[in-house]
Amino acid sequence: MRIGELSRRTGVSSRSLRYYEEQGLLTSSRSGAGQRHYADSAVERVSLVRQLFDAGLSSRVIATVLPCVESPDDPAVAEEAFATMTRERDRIDGEIARLTESRDALDVVLAANSRHRAELVARSA
Repeated sequence: MRIGELSRRTGVSSRSLRYYEEQGLLTSSRSGAGQRHYADSAVERVSLVRQLFDAGLSSRVIATVLPCVESPDDPAVAEEAFATMTRERDRIDGEIARLTESRDALDVVLAANSRHRAELVARSA
């Protein structure tokens, strides 16, 4: 199928599909006129790539995980993919902890500001 058809079937823009190819996440063959052609299996591949992006993984990390899909019976590949995903989950947990700390610090400032605003209102009344 051509890129427009893959885009229609997956809901992913042609521009994104070209980006996936540039990053090694998707492959196509070329016609004599240079048009991209994709196998039917590309629909599932794009769906998986979207899931991994939605999970917060970068294209670089996704490229390291995808060999697990291509070689599902290779224990070494499966182990590497698992380790990569575990590291990414740990990274996301760290980001969540940092964001929670930032939110809590902002809550302290907001509480102080609320008290100050209430004092200003009381004085002007």
